[in-house]
Amino acid sequence: MVKTGLEVLLTERIDLLKGKRVGVIANPSSVNAELDHIVDLLYRHPDIRLTTIMGPQHGARGETQDNMIEWEDYRDPVTGLPVYSLYGKARKPTPHMLKEVDTLVFDVQDVGARYYTFVYTMALAMEACGERGLEFVVLDRPNPIGGVQVEGPVLDPVFRSFVGLFPLAIRHGLTVGELARYFSGECGVKCHLEVVPMKGWHRDMFFEDTELPWIPPSPNIPTVESAVVYPGLCLLEGTNVSEGRGTTRPFEMSGAPWVNPDHLAKKLNCMHLPGVKFRPIHYIPTFHKWNGSMIGGVHIHVLDRHSFRPFSTGLALMMAYREQGLGEFRWKEPPYEYEYDKLPIDILLGNGKIREEIEQGESVEQIEAGWEEELEAFGRKRRRYLLY
Repeated sequence: MVKTGLEVLLTERIDLLKGKRVGVIANPSSVNAELDHIVDLLYRHPDIRLTTIMGPQHGARGETQDNMIEWEDYRDPVTGLPVYSLYGKARKPTPHMLKEVDTLVFDVQDVGARYYTFVYTMALAMEACGERGLEFVVLDRPNPIGGVQVEGPVLDPVFRSFVGLFPLAIRHGLTVGELARYFSGECGVKCHLEVVPMKGWHRDMFFEDTELPWIPPSPNIPTVESAVVYPGLCLLEGTNVSEGRGTTRPFEMSGAPWVNPDHLAKKLNCMHLPGVKFRPIHYIPTFHKWNGSMIGGVHIHVLDRHSFRPFSTGLALMMAYREQGLGEFRWKEPPYEYEYDKLPIDILLGNGKIREEIEQGESVEQIEAGWEEELEAFGRKRRRYLLY
């Protein structure tokens, strides 16, 4: 079994926190192999003085939904400690939040895609600690979709947002600890950084290979399967196609009222995309897009994770929805993650060029060729920050 940075901290690196006033950024995924939460573990530890709790998007308890649904500060009923929201009035820890902190610890499970806000919460917290001369400790956790493959375009800084602050590929292949090192080394996020690595993790592992329990890091990533497809299927957030929110299989299921599921599944399966098959479905979302309406679409079934390319697959799927829904398909309008001017699809893709290429009728292969060079350059940079 893999040992996370949390477990390594408590068994081998407690010196990092001993005698310090400690703050922690956590959410429901911040547990050890026995499902004990970091807040409880640090609060009960005789050598640690836990003073402050902070939480990212969806809340420290994971209770809120997606896209600009904020949550407020409160006091933890068990420990009596303040719990500060980093997805509300502030997204960067304020001096008030840090007034009782010498060392701030980050322990949150990521999903391996550029458009996931937790890693930018980490970056802004690193920046805040750097400004105040505080120590910042990242407890590393697995990249649940593996650390080998990188995929997709690299962010154009013109399109930076809270789902993409820095030039990463969409599937970046890094752990949170490696991302912290990348942000420090390549993106100018300076602080007194310490990463506590895992033990036993290898880059070719998917999450089940770790033998760790899967805790949904956010409400719509309930399973490892949803994390595997997320780097591609999240593109549908930038459209009026349902990405499966309001079902028990978000990001695996998708659809819209105008879709003929059998035709769509046949078209996609005839493309012979690696490692995946599509099954025609109908469903009624219980919330979010097309709430209460019968819609048609496909369920994506990943048959071979090692050959599956989530971003390329998601791009092909989105283009197929657009082709079948001429006159019905729409790009979603702003706002999206606090960006009020740019189209959400451009924010997700990290540039405006790909949307224009789709509208001009270019193929997936033609579009992918446009980012090969920048992806290779990103791959060379990321190697400097690998821990495993």
